[in-house]
Amino acid sequence: MLAAMSGGVDSAVAAARIAEAGHDVTGVHLALSANPQSYRTGARGCCTVEDSRDARRAADVIGIPFYIWDMAERFHRDVVEDFVSEYAAGRTPNPCLRCNEKIKFEAVLDRALALGFDAVATGHHARLADGVLHRSPDQGKDQSYVLGVLTRKQLSHAIFPLGDSTKAQVREEAARRGLTVADKPDSHDICFIADGDTRAFLADRLGSTEGPIVDALTGETVGTHPGAYGYTIGQRKGLHLDRPASDGKPRYVLSIEPVSNTVTVGPRTSLQVTSITCDNPLWNGPADPPATPFSCHVQLRAHGEVYPCQAQLSGDQLNIHLTTPATGVAPGQAAVLYTGDMVIGSATISSAS
Repeated sequence: MLAAMSGGVDSAVAAARIAEAGHDVTGVHLALSANPQSYRTGARGCCTVEDSRDARRAADVIGIPFYIWDMAERFHRDVVEDFVSEYAAGRTPNPCLRCNEKIKFEAVLDRALALGFDAVATGHHARLADGVLHRSPDQGKDQSYVLGVLTRKQLSHAIFPLGDSTKAQVREEAARRGLTVADKPDSHDICFIADGDTRAFLADRLGSTEGPIVDALTGETVGTHPGAYGYTIGQRKGLHLDRPASDGKPRYVLSIEPVSNTVTVGPRTSLQVTSITCDNPLWNGPADPPATPFSCHVQLRAHGEVYPCQAQLSGDQLNIHLTTPATGVAPGQAAVLYTGDMVIGSATISSAS
């Protein structure tokens, strides 16, 4: 069995558990940058130089073989370039979700199976029951949303040893096992943006092209921006508008039009949506979707609110009608469907109204 070891406490304990259970385990750390110094260093990111060292030390304590796999080219193509192109198209991607889909459970799993491993274990906080993905009991750390893009085949070769544990329990166990990462802070932000400045990262790759910020209610230009890609739906801060709204209330980004390079702003109430259209639906629950509308719940961003809804598959599109309005719903985000704590499918948001 292959244990993907990021260098954090979760993957270290996951590897230790399956080794202790008697599995023949090999640890592997993914090198995701051709120039590791260009990625975030320290405890705030993931996949850093420090992380590879921490992963190796954990493997030594556990007593398992350890290797580093170079995935830099694939990561740059499928995650970094995808991130840039999605923003250029006016969408809001989730790079961690894309990394799980394209790197950890496609590239890595394909290589693992080709080498004779039967499964890949990771430290994700999620639970598998009969091959079906469920939420972690630790709601604050649950990662089923970013795993909701995995296919049934990928899930059939995945193991999540932390499925029934809370983060606090994992840290306590790491300390008992003598793993030095027991108190290591969780990763945050985007690992391939060294200083955490997403707008500057995009500007360096897409350039700066000044465009208007338009008030949706009046049609007036109320400011300018250096590039529409630097904004996200629902954003309130950092707009630098020339004049306040007539009612004195904050304005939010309502839409981003990359062709005209226009950012439209308006009141928070205009952010509310109840109808969502999604592309590329994927069904990974225990059954395929019915032909008629069905009731379920949907999560629209990582660690975001969960909404009751009616969903229906229509050809290659998934239509979702929310029982209560949601705000800040952006094209490019994933909509993950649940029945209770069980994931039944996912799709990519294309529009909302």
